[in-house]
Amino acid sequence: MDDKRLEIIIGQLLRAGVLLAAAVVLAGAGLYLVQHHAEKVSFHTFVNERADLRTLPGIVRSAAHLQSEGLIQFGLVLLIATPVARVVLAVVGFYLERDRLYALVSLIVLAVLAFSLMHAS
Repeated sequence: MDDKRLEIIIGQLLRAGVLLAAAVVLAGAGLYLVQHHAEKVSFHTFVNERADLRTLPGIVRSAAHLQSEGLIQFGLVLLIATPVARVVLAVVGFYLERDRLYALVSLIVLAVLAFSLMHAS
């Protein structure tokens, strides 16, 4: 694998990830509008999302049951996962190119991303 091919693969990954995330969010938004079009909107009280939509297993389960809020959340998870997948692909690509320094730097970036995602509150 050479640098040009790695750039092309990473570009395609980013494009596909963003388009897939947008499609899932739009599908969830359309479904939400179909299901809730007649509800009266009240801006006096803030209502949080359901508790099951705050965890990854809950989001996946909700999206699998085609619940609109779950689909929207799952699309956002895909959007967040896209740059993480890019870093993983960079690690693999640099390793295959035998570019140990860039592979190590990419691993450090991946570790920082993983730490920040797991410890976000």
